[in-house]
Amino acid sequence: MIDRAVGVLDVLCERGPKLSLADISEHLDLHKTTVHRLLMVLERNRFVERDSSSGKYQLGLRLFELGWKARANRDVAQLSRPYLERLVEETGETAHLCIFHESEMLSVANVESPRKVRTPSTVGRRVPMYCTSVGKAVLALLDDREVENVITKHPLRGHTRHTITSLHTLRLDLQRIRERGYALDNEEFEEGLRCVGAPVRDCTGLAIAAIGVAGPTFRITKEAVSRVGRLTVNIAAELSRDLGYREQEADAEQLSAKRSQGQQLTLRTAAT
Repeated sequence: MIDRAVGVLDVLCERGPKLSLADISEHLDLHKTTVHRLLMVLERNRFVERDSSSGKYQLGLRLFELGWKARANRDVAQLSRPYLERLVEETGETAHLCIFHESEMLSVANVESPRKVRTPSTVGRRVPMYCTSVGKAVLALLDDREVENVITKHPLRGHTRHTITSLHTLRLDLQRIRERGYALDNEEFEEGLRCVGAPVRDCTGLAIAAIGVAGPTFRITKEAVSRVGRLTVNIAAELSRDLGYREQEADAEQLSAKRSQGQQLTLRTAAT
């Protein structure tokens, strides 16, 4: 079924922009009933759209959204390299970039510390959000419902004796992160490893990734955390600007969206 659904999308891409059910059936050499079932599923998930006046189908905006996110993920990995190198130069520790993907953090770029004792390269590795600095940096910018969704998919469990395993304690930690601007993994994922992370935003203001600095606790001491944190926040902010993030514009868009949601809620309430 997936192959046939992809075939429908390919036909619309190559033969479109708009095609009738009969056209698609003919190009795929499939019965109209089969194609209609495929189109219903694709339309329900916004992969295709049906023109109400002509009844013809065209590619949907969901494809644009997915393509944009895929491109953004590649772009941020490429763009992050000089920023990570600067962070390594200024802190002496390994720096990495992780993207927010399917309720986890996926490492996509890494620059290792030149020191003999260092955190090794982790590109391609997935880590939980609740016990890593990069993960908590992104979690702190999500609303309560989104945080609970992440925790539902990846329940809090202890990786070390320092891991936060209480949702209440995690929420308190996320509030501290919002106030100071950076997240801290204080041996929560691995004993002897301390990490500092800051969020990276795209042009819409969404936290799509985070930059992190990782090193042994005997070098990233508690006294050094604030200095490393400021450096990480500043460099993450520079990368965000390179990705098109403009704080005032993004805040205005988010405020507009909230107002729109509020108006819709008021209308629905009035209707009932």
